[in-house]
Amino acid sequence: MNVDYSGARWRKSRRSGGQGGACVEVADLGDAVAIRDSKNPDGPKLAFSRRDMADFAARVKAGHLDI
Repeated sequence: MNVDYSGARWRKSRRSGGQGGACVEVADLGDAVAIRDSKNPDGPKLAFSRRDMADFAARVKAGHLDI
């Protein structure tokens, strides 16, 4: 997937604390959803189709992944 991140508006979960730690940020890119490490905003980014992201979130919520 070829993704243009230049217009991304990144946001962190409201549940993320202000102490740093293991936080991710997400950006809605229209047809895709992007994820990055909040501690390294210039580092690598991952993009998923909206469907793949929804499937991933459903698996996490159902407890199917050890994360």
